[in-house]
Amino acid sequence: MSYELMAAALQRSRYRIEIVGCITDRFGIRPILDKKEASVALIGALKEGYKAGFDMIRELRASYPATSIVMMLDSMERSVVVEAFRAGAVGILSRDEPFEVLCKCIQAVHQGEVWAASNVLRLALDALTQTSLIHIVARNTSKGPNTSLTRREEDVVNLVTEGLTNRDISRRLNLSEHTVRNYLFRIFNKLGTSNRLELALYALHLPGVEGKATSGKELQH
Repeated sequence: MSYELMAAALQRSRYRIEIVGCITDRFGIRPILDKKEASVALIGALKEGYKAGFDMIRELRASYPATSIVMMLDSMERSVVVEAFRAGAVGILSRDEPFEVLCKCIQAVHQGEVWAASNVLRLALDALTQTSLIHIVARNTSKGPNTSLTRREEDVVNLVTEGLTNRDISRRLNLSEHTVRNYLFRIFNKLGTSNRLELALYALHLPGVEGKATSGKELQH
């Protein structure tokens, strides 16, 4: 009932959010997205726990890459926040946030931004800086020559670290947004990164890429 009430409130809000479906378990989402594409999926705590929620995000990112994920968390502990980002969420907020903040989060993610409170993003950046580069290097070691980036892929990485959205990158490089997304997926696979946040951190240490540190909502999807 709480999810249905939230869906109704979002639909009536001034942000004109269209609801394509509302489910209470991880197994009902595929029939909805197969029938009608959604730009944003809002995921709350599942009965099976956070791990099931993170697995669900990974499945969605693999099967529906055009759908961006917002996750509502009961706990803002660092381990939970970091795992949510690593799973592929691009918007994270506390369940205790006001309804207006939820609306703004969905709108921002729909427009291609990463959404998180500054203290939440700082937790993720600190943890990812300490651990992600080690994991990425370990994965890259086993990938051999396929880790090298083409000149165009380096251009895309540079623009990601500057905080540009896919639309901005497409305009800057005179490419379609679909092509930019394909470049990003190839880059993620080559470098062993799972999202733009890890890519931006890795780029700071990547030869041939002029990485720029980003923070807050400058790192966009």
